Amino acid sequence: MTFKETMKIKNLGDLEVFMLTAESGSLSAAARLLNISPALTSAALKRLETDLGLMLFVRSTRSLRLTPEGQRLLPAAKLALQELHDALEELSTGKQVIRGHLQISIPSDLGRNQVLNWLDAFQNEYPEVTIRLHLSDSITDLYRQPVDVAIRYGDLPDSNLIALPLLPQNRRVLCASPIYLAKHGKPNTPDELSRHNCLRFNLDDNVHEQWQFYRDGQTLTVMVNGNRRANDGDAVHRWALAGHGIAYKSMLDVLPSLRTGELVRLCPDWEGEPTPLWLVCADRRQLSPTVVLLREHLQKCCKTTVN
Repeated sequence: MTFKETMKIKNLGDLEVFMLTAESGSLSAAARLLNISPALTSAALKRLETDLGLMLFVRSTRSLRLTPEGQRLLPAAKLALQELHDALEELSTGKQVIRGHLQISIPSDLGRNQVLNWLDAFQNEYPEVTIRLHLSDSITDLYRQPVDVAIRYGDLPDSNLIALPLLPQNRRVLCASPIYLAKHGKPNTPDELSRHNCLRFNLDDNVHEQWQFYRDGQTLTVMVNGNRRANDGDAVHRWALAGHGIAYKSMLDVLPSLRTGELVRLCPDWEGEPTPLWLVCADRRQLSPTVVLLREHLQKCCKTTVN
């Protein structure tokens, strides 16, 4: 949001109404949060749209969704209101405030089995930070959904996103439980995976069943199959622990299980697919002091885990 655009807004309260309406998905929900009538929230939105000369929502009798202009405004509006609140508090106390409400999207396996504990430590250090988690392996739309930052694996196809590395050298590893290996034997090379039950992961309609491996400049692609697949990485991890097959998982996800011996790494002389870990946001202006500290904390946790 530019200074010129900000000057068009005659009432900052209208900007808060816009933000809460976008996050809650309805005028009535925003009205309840603000303890005002739906008519007043509707009037505030109309006033803001008039001030900016833009339509921010597409309205119907049953739904309310952001226009492209509204999607662009939302992260800037949230940041502007938070920065104003923090600046006023810093002026009154003389101290930098590390606080705010962070909505974070995290892959299911990493979130449940690693990041939950990491966030506990972060909030112990900064108790005025509140967190709402979205645990899912689906790719969150940072422009449309009420998410401030996302933790993501792999390549990022949207070049407009701001991506900060957390663990750039992370790779996939082959692994299985001692229970499975006692029954079915251990593959000595990736080529032998065709004779094993492989636990596959699918994202939307894309099934990850062509597993790639690297050694001495050579790339080996193996088509795998099996009797189980899931759109949830944590489910694949649990199946592997229970002895149902071989998994091809992020090292960061399974490293604790490898260290306890609950899982065994297979074909260690072959490198797995790169799957770097990123902290991602839609706009550089969202890199508040709180988000910067969160990124530094998560980087340290990742390094401590893999070392």
